[in-house]
Amino acid sequence: MKTKILLSAFSLFAFASAFHSQETKTDEATAAAPAAVIDRLNIPGPLTFNNNEYLLTWSKQNSPTWAQQQYIMRDDDFNNYKELINISYFDKEIPLETAVKQKVEYVEKRKEATKDKYSFVNVTESPDGKEIVVDYLVTVVSKDAEPYAEYNMDRFKSYDAGGKKSFVIFSFSKRIAGDLKYATKALSKQRNQLMEAIITTPVPPVTYKPTAVESKK
Repeated sequence: MKTKILLSAFSLFAFASAFHSQETKTDEATAAAPAAVIDRLNIPGPLTFNNNEYLLTWSKQNSPTWAQQQYIMRDDDFNNYKELINISYFDKEIPLETAVKQKVEYVEKRKEATKDKYSFVNVTESPDGKEIVVDYLVTVVSKDAEPYAEYNMDRFKSYDAGGKKSFVIFSFSKRIAGDLKYATKALSKQRNQLMEAIITTPVPPVTYKPTAVESKK
């Protein structure tokens, strides 16, 4: 891990996203959002984050033990979003350090492979060591669309309720399209505010009832 910062000013709550290449927003093949979305985690909505409301727009049962949901603002475009919240719930035990290590390694390998000169990754650990936030920036250049910078924050937490172990990750992603130098500078200036938001926003309660696993498209 490149950076470890101990948080002493904030108390952490539970959140969800997904780690490694499985849940990286820039690598997801996001299909058109369905008209009716199944709330697989039974989370009361809409979600509120950083004084904005986010509506459930997409969900998937990736495996018998992993359900995933995504939220965007009311007027945003799911296929070309500006801000997105991703919640992943794993109905099994996943070592916290392993998940974080995989995410950091993924970002660093992507930076090297794509020659992304703007990319960075940080690791922030709660004082009790029970939660970790990985925040990172990547840039994406496509022949078919305007380039953009994307700032992501993934919050990792393990649960142990009466011997029942589970793992949750809460992710927030924000994109700015256009000149990459300007976009990355603008996102970097928002880091402190967004980090405080992801640390202090309480996770919504999850009531998990697995549904049929969806086939890969």
